Amino acid sequence: MIHQLRVYEIFESNKGAFHDRFRDHAMRIMGTYGFKFVTMWETSLDGRTECVYLLEWPDEETMNRAWAAFGDDREWSEIKKATAAEHGRLVGEIQERVLVPTSYSPV
Repeated sequence: MIHQLRVYEIFESNKGAFHDRFRDHAMRIMGTYGFKFVTMWETSLDGRTECVYLLEWPDEETMNRAWAAFGDDREWSEIKKATAAEHGRLVGEIQERVLVPTSYSPV
């Protein structure tokens, strides 16, 4: 098993719209492709607001296939267009880390 840490820069001016879209649409659609959410946080660093979440995957191949399928999802594409038209850009920089356990990890 591996974990994936995702960090999205979000904007104070429309962070409510970001959270609504992620909660009501992204998580639902991602779930159809096997995304397993462990937890989510909101944090602030150096004046930057971030949404951070942790995913659990059986392996990197499964993770990559799921992301590709989600990226090609027609409903998600339409939702992104509609929310951007209404609220502007919801996400800035995206960072990602694939976390592979060490041989001595307690997990």
